[in-house]
Amino acid sequence: MVMFNYRHMANTLSLYRTVKRLGIPDERIILMLADDMACNTRNSYPAQVFNNENHQLNLYGDNVEVDYRGYEVTVENFLRVLTGRHETAVPRSKRLLSDEGSHILLYMTGHGGDEFLKFQDSEEIQSQDLADAIEQMREKGRFKELLIMVDTCQAATLFSRLYSPGVLAIGSSLKGENSYSHHLDSDVGVSVVDRFTFYTLAFFERLNMYDNASLSSLFNSYNPNLLMSTAYYRMDLYKRPLDQVPVTNFFGSVMEMTHVDSAYHAFSGKTKYETPHIQMPSSDQSTDQAEQQELRTSDASIETKYSVKEVKPGNNHLMGQWKALLDMVEDTDAFVNYGLLAMALVAVISSWVLS
Repeated sequence: MVMFNYRHMANTLSLYRTVKRLGIPDERIILMLADDMACNTRNSYPAQVFNNENHQLNLYGDNVEVDYRGYEVTVENFLRVLTGRHETAVPRSKRLLSDEGSHILLYMTGHGGDEFLKFQDSEEIQSQDLADAIEQMREKGRFKELLIMVDTCQAATLFSRLYSPGVLAIGSSLKGENSYSHHLDSDVGVSVVDRFTFYTLAFFERLNMYDNASLSSLFNSYNPNLLMSTAYYRMDLYKRPLDQVPVTNFFGSVMEMTHVDSAYHAFSGKTKYETPHIQMPSSDQSTDQAEQQELRTSDASIETKYSVKEVKPGNNHLMGQWKALLDMVEDTDAFVNYGLLAMALVAVISSWVLS
């Protein structure tokens, strides 16, 4: 969230870049941006936004997908994104497609005050509006855990009225405190990043998506002397110890992967089956000679042997043999394993009958 200010736009784009670097794809990010600075005539670097005076990293470069920009960034649209109460014409790319298992990071920056945050210098969201929207999210099963991060003056007051369980919040300043910018870019002519966001980025630049840094280590990294304000976090609604919660739960995406031998459950169980061995009769054997077929498994305690007699024309023995094979299969997983073998067997027998 950004409100018509260079450093607020840089704040948002900086955190956007960070969470993408830590593994969160664009389709899982809703980016709301005032988007009024990159092409502003007063910008000395057209179509570019920087968060450092060395100008080494253009935050407004390739692969930036803005979902809501300019005057689309309203209190109404913001609340609709949170609660999922959209008009039918709103595309999926502009919707928060979360569920009861989701860990959500909500980052907000801009000009604020005692229990409010300004939108576009024309409207504002109140702390009670935010609290009620988050409660609607909880009732509709739109998150499992939610982290709210606010970088604005008197930031802690914005989440003072939260009452929904599973919500954790941190702000850059207490009631009565300002949130300050970090440094001025003389070429651009304005401050390019806020202190709280700057030191948040400094923490994450040391990490990759596989690091086990905890939320506790992040929160403890804020130095009031460097921030020139007091970072405050509220955790009375959040039950897990912060030192046991990886920052990547909210700022990154690390998928757990479990190796399986097959798409079928039967192949990953305790009993593993080898490829069945079929002994076919040679061409010089008589047609009335019984075909012996043997199915072996990798478990020495499981070995099944059966024989199938040749089916003569007009003989109804084929269905009997198929029923015997089905009786031999005791569960669905085994049926999947032997299904293809049985089909091949029927095809072979049918060809003998036709011959």
